[in-house]
This record gives sequence, structure tokens and C-alpha cells, in this order.
Amino acid sequence: MSLIITLILIGLLLLAIELLIIPGFGIAGILGLIAIIGAVIMAFVQMGTIAGLIVLGCVIAATALFTWLILRSNTWKNISLNESITSKTGKTPEENNLKKGDTGVALSRLTPSGKARFGKTDVEVWSQSGMIYSGTLIEISAIDGRKIFVTIKN
Repeated sequence: MSLIITLILIGLLLLAIELLIIPGFGIAGILGLIAIIGAVIMAFVQMGTIAGLIVLGCVIAATALFTWLILRSNTWKNISLNESITSKTGKTPEENNLKKGDTGVALSRLTPSGKARFGKTDVEVWSQSGMIYSGTLIEISAIDGRKIFVTIKN
């Protein structure tokens, strides 16, 4: 009897691991189902039909209760991250005093994006004229939000 209970508990634990930790349906879920099914079969073989049906009913009820406890919203609230990110990455072009027509130099190859320097300010830029090699003189052709678009300076 203790082996049957142990198998049921191991099966429920493996199913919980499969639901909460391991994505998809893999080895832990399969082993959990095998352990639970094996426990029910052992109950039928060792204790008879009536006891086997009782164990089967208890397993179904325990699995349903266990699944409900795992999937209810409070469980997920306790294990989920509730922090929000409020920081920004770098300054806006306006904060860096960059505007359309400013000239600079490509610090890296722009394919289509890369680093460029305008005065003493290094920023990420996007090329509008294909690949631009490092060291090429460039000009800001457009600014869209935080994106700076450049072309080769003529």
C-alpha cells in the first residue's frame, strides 16, 4: 500500500514539475503519468477491484484538486514577477542636441545599424543608403522618435 501511495505522490510531483518548470510535455510528464497509472494498476492487482476503483477515484480527485491548486490565479501571482521597468536606454536625440543635417563619422559598419559619433556623442544609427563602412562621413537624414537615420555625407 505504501508503494502505491508513493507512486501517486511521485506522479503528482512530476506532473507539477512539468506544468510549472519544464515547458511543453516531456519526460517529467510522461514519467508522472506512468507512475500514477502504475499505482492504479498495482491497486487493482494487489487489493482487488473495489479497492482499485477507490484508488482510481482518489487519484482522479487528487489530480483534479492538485491541478486546480496549481492553476488558480493566486498561485501564479505568488510566483510571477510584478516589477515594471521604468528606465530608458540612453538619451533621446533631442537630449543629445542632435538634429537633421548634423554630420558625424561611422564608428562601426552600418549594416543597416551601428554606432556613430556626432561631436563628442556616440549613438546608435540606422543607414538609409545601404551598408556604410566604419570611418565614413555621415549625415543625419531623419529622426523618428529615438531612431536616427543617416546617409553618406556628399
